Amino acid sequence: MAFEKGDAVVLHDEHSEFDGQTGEITQVSETMFGDATYIIQFEEGQEAGISEDAIEAADVDEDDEE
Repeated sequence: MAFEKGDAVVLHDEHSEFDGQTGEITQVSETMFGDATYIIQFEEGQEAGISEDAIEAADVDEDDEE
């Protein structure tokens, strides 16, 4: 699954201080091998160079109030 800028994702990286937290993708870059890497913004910082296999789509309830 490819992610896009603005997507909410959960990081799964036991070596990161943001492991298990939900953040927003702020930038998508492509490596010279054609793989996507992501910069993810969290409440208390950001993490760069994240590969697609370290993130999953977050369950975000989007209740639009009218």
